[in-house]
Amino acid sequence: MPENTIKAITAYIIGGRPVSDHRRLFLQLIPPYKPIVRDDITRHVGICMRNNNLRASAYWLRHSYAQNLLEAGVSIYGIKEMMGHKNIESTRKYLSIHIKLMREVIIDEPL
Repeated sequence: MPENTIKAITAYIIGGRPVSDHRRLFLQLIPPYKPIVRDDITRHVGICMRNNNLRASAYWLRHSYAQNLLEAGVSIYGIKEMMGHKNIESTRKYLSIHIKLMREVIIDEPL
């Protein structure tokens, strides 16, 4: 994990995380301080996107993340692990066919 990410999480734990009996790291920011769930993240990402006049969603960000990993040469199995999927078919749905990458792999043509 990058050092700046570790520092940000540490700062959250020390100064930003609400006091709660829940053991999950990230909690909702309004009482009652329950663990955040996927719908919370989807809603907040959507609000941030709209506030910045962007037409995208949390799904779009996950799709872009998966596609960028593929283009960087990460195997589909590595992407599966990084995205937290239980089966490879879930990961495959996030990946589009990348014609240039296919040409490089199949016929050894540089990008």
